[in-house]
Amino acid sequence: MSQELQAKRLMHLIRQYNTPLQKYMALMDLEERNERLFYKLMIDHVEELLPIVYTPTVGEACQKYGTIFRRPQGLYISLKEKGKVHDVLRNWPEKNIKVIVVTDGERILGLGDLGCQGMGIPVGKLALYTALGGIRPSECLPITIDVGTNNEMLLNDEFYIGMRQKRATGQEYDDLLDEFMYAAKQAFGEKVLIQFEDFANHNAFKLLEKYRSTHLVFNDDIQGTASVVLAGLVASLKLTGGTLADHTFLFLGAGEAGTGIAELIALEITKQGKISLNEARKRIWLVDSKGLIVKSRMESLQHFKKSWAHEHEPCKGLLDAVKSIRPTILIGSSGAGRTFTKEVIETVSSFNEKPVILALSNPTSQSECTAEEAYTWSKGRAIFASGSPFDPVSIDGKTFIPGQSNNAYIFPGLGLGLVISGTIRVHEDMLLAASEALAQQVTKQHLDQGLIYPPFRNIRKISAHIAAGVAAKSYELGLATYLPRPADLVAFAESCMYSPIYRNYK
Repeated sequence: MSQELQAKRLMHLIRQYNTPLQKYMALMDLEERNERLFYKLMIDHVEELLPIVYTPTVGEACQKYGTIFRRPQGLYISLKEKGKVHDVLRNWPEKNIKVIVVTDGERILGLGDLGCQGMGIPVGKLALYTALGGIRPSECLPITIDVGTNNEMLLNDEFYIGMRQKRATGQEYDDLLDEFMYAAKQAFGEKVLIQFEDFANHNAFKLLEKYRSTHLVFNDDIQGTASVVLAGLVASLKLTGGTLADHTFLFLGAGEAGTGIAELIALEITKQGKISLNEARKRIWLVDSKGLIVKSRMESLQHFKKSWAHEHEPCKGLLDAVKSIRPTILIGSSGAGRTFTKEVIETVSSFNEKPVILALSNPTSQSECTAEEAYTWSKGRAIFASGSPFDPVSIDGKTFIPGQSNNAYIFPGLGLGLVISGTIRVHEDMLLAASEALAQQVTKQHLDQGLIYPPFRNIRKISAHIAAGVAAKSYELGLATYLPRPADLVAFAESCMYSPIYRNYK
């Protein structure tokens, strides 16, 4: 039976399952059994299978990971391995590792502390590195650092697969992560990309800041989210007109994602408008659980929020902030579902002809609003995108296709660009280059449908262009080590991509 016919038969079988979780389990079994066929399905049916392998279904899979667990899919490093982390890494059967995705499971999507059950996230992310970005499966390593969990439900769950203790913190935690970071570089080399995934805010910023100058590191929650959102905003300018500097931004959520997006927007405004970073930041406002972030709150703010405290009267909630700030772009990264209420969206729409509304929180249940709510309450005028997928919406005979501001647009292409150029450090300009490359893939036809992101069915082509942009910036900054630079970086990126087609041994 040909691979094409095998793929057709398996898709027919997968579509017979009643729930997304059943489809997820069937696909994970297929990946274990026939890796090439799994990636053939992922590449050929990316729009259908992406929500199964990645968000939103992966969130449910992580919640139920102990129940559905069949065999280990990645590497677990616990406190018990302290002092032996390098030996544990060297026990992994593949030696030519190019990309590691690592989590400690403390903040899985918008679902909180899932401990070791967060392994579904590194596994899913690396499946997309291969399917969407062309990194070879043998060069990918999913890792979960097990330092315990504070989730009482999991600690009392007989099927929980991790250490049954409260989370380690402080020096004990820092020492294990430090040992891991240097063991990874020792085991796999200077150019191994380590992607931090779903760490809680207090550790995410600290780890990125600590290792960005000594390792090739990237935090998808902070930097990947920022890059994909910036791409959507740049594309939306073709519908709203003007430049980023002409807009006023209001965020609901001031954690990893919110502050990361805000900073990258400010950097892009600075680059485009030749104004200072501080001036650019003044166009961007953030609301957290205590209200609008303003100067009068400076003493009590966490360090990563202080750059966003501007002079203004306090506002208790989002609606008050919307009325006072009058944003043209409203961005949700709060992890709190249904917080973009009817009154909030109607108010934003009352002073904007085309309000940009991005409801980014995952999974779908945590989205700040649905596509139908955004389009209905704005009377069809909103430019909308979300973190999780929504179906098209019809209003008064017109169909709107909501875009998905999905990190999967960025991190596979970014990783490919870093790998093919032999880059040794991630620079913020590479994230801007990735955003610009993605925005350039949005055509007039997409914009006419209300889309500010291109369809996922072209994702490998998109990833090649992003990889080329990232690699070009790396060569420009002197951070690339593979010389000479290829003349055609897009073609080179495409030539480096893994193919799942069966080998012919005749």
